[in-house]
Amino acid sequence: MKTTLSKAKRIVIKIGTSILTDEDGNLSTKYLSHLVEEIAKLHRQEMHEFIIVTSGAIGAGMQRLRLKERPQTIILKQTAAAVGQNILIEIYEGLFKKYEQTIAQILLTHQDMSCRKSYINILNTISKLLEYKVIPIINENDTVAVDELKFGDNDTLAALVSQLVEADLLLILSNVDGLYSGSCELIPIVYEITPEIIEISAGTRSKFSTGGMQTKIEAAKIATQSGTTVIISNGKKKGIISEVLKGEKCGTTFVANENKLSSRKRWIMYHLKESGELIIDEGAKEAILNKGKSLLPSGILEIKGKFDEGDAVIIKDTQNRRLAKGLIGYSQNDLLKIKGRQTNQIEEILGYAYEDEIIHRDNLVVLESATMNIFSY
Repeated sequence: MKTTLSKAKRIVIKIGTSILTDEDGNLSTKYLSHLVEEIAKLHRQEMHEFIIVTSGAIGAGMQRLRLKERPQTIILKQTAAAVGQNILIEIYEGLFKKYEQTIAQILLTHQDMSCRKSYINILNTISKLLEYKVIPIINENDTVAVDELKFGDNDTLAALVSQLVEADLLLILSNVDGLYSGSCELIPIVYEITPEIIEISAGTRSKFSTGGMQTKIEAAKIATQSGTTVIISNGKKKGIISEVLKGEKCGTTFVANENKLSSRKRWIMYHLKESGELIIDEGAKEAILNKGKSLLPSGILEIKGKFDEGDAVIIKDTQNRRLAKGLIGYSQNDLLKIKGRQTNQIEEILGYAYEDEIIHRDNLVVLESATMNIFSY
C-alpha cells in the first residue's frame, strides 16, 4: 500500500465544511491554510496532480447573510450559495497566491454530468487545466441546482469527479480520523464495503454541513468500484497529505476494486437519473446476470414509470430486487406494445425496429448487489 500511495499521480482531495469553519460555523482559514501550503509544495514537485472538491459555499453565504442555521428551502440555499461562492474562491485564490499557484473554479450540477457530451467536455477541461499545472477547485453549483438535479453532498461529488478523471487516490478530509468500529476502534483498512460497514457508519450531521460518515462511505463505494483508492482522514492534522502519500497509518483506507467498469458504464451507473423500471422474468435474469446477454422484449413482464428512448431505467426481478441499470432503446409507449413479444415481431407491431435489443449489453450495467443474491431464494 505504501508503494501504491507514493506513486499516486492524480489525486482528488475533498475538503469538508468542518475544515473551512470554526465551531460556530464561521469561515476560518486556520486549517485550510496548512492544507493549501502542503498541496502547493507537493504540486511544485510535479510528482502529483491535484484536484480539490470543496464544500463551504453555502456556509460562507450563511455567514455573510447572518443565517444561524443551514437553509432548508431551495431558494434560500441558492441565495446563500450565490453570495458564498465568490467569497470561498477568493479565500482559495488568496491562499494559493502566496505560493504562485494558479487555480481554476469549476461549478457543476448533476445535469452537467448526466449529458454524455458535457461529461466529456468537463473531463477535457480538467485535463487541460492539469496539463497547464493549474489546480481545479470544484464545487456543486448550488446557485442553480434544484433537489432533483443535485449530487446530494460533496462527498458524492468528489467520488464522481474521481471517477471522471480516473484518479489514483481520493482523500476525503474532515474533522474525524476515519471510520470507527462499534467498539470505538479506528478501522485502518477496508477491503470490501459490506452492509455492516455502512451500518456502523451511520451517525450525526453538523448543522453547517450536509454530509456525515455514511455519505463518505457511500462515496468510497462509488470511487473504489471505479478503481480509485479512498482514504478518510483528519484534515486538521498538519502534514496529513504528505503522511498519506508516504503510506503512514492515518485514517481509514478503502482498497480500490481491480475489476473497474469502463468509462461509459461508469457514466451510466452513477451519473444518470433513473426514469423508470422494468420487471423481468427468470429467463431474462439468468441471461443478464450469468450469460452476459442483452435484454430482449420477450423477458419483460412489467413496465413502471415514464421514459423515452435513451433514458436510464432500472431492471428488477419479480422479488423487486435491483439487478441492473441501462439505457433503454425504446420509449415507454412503444415498449408497452412489444413487451413479452419476440424480436422478429417488433417491426410488425411498431412499424419500425431500431434494434432487436431493448437494452444492449454495451449500455447495461449489472449492479454489484445483484451478484450477491443470484438465485439465493
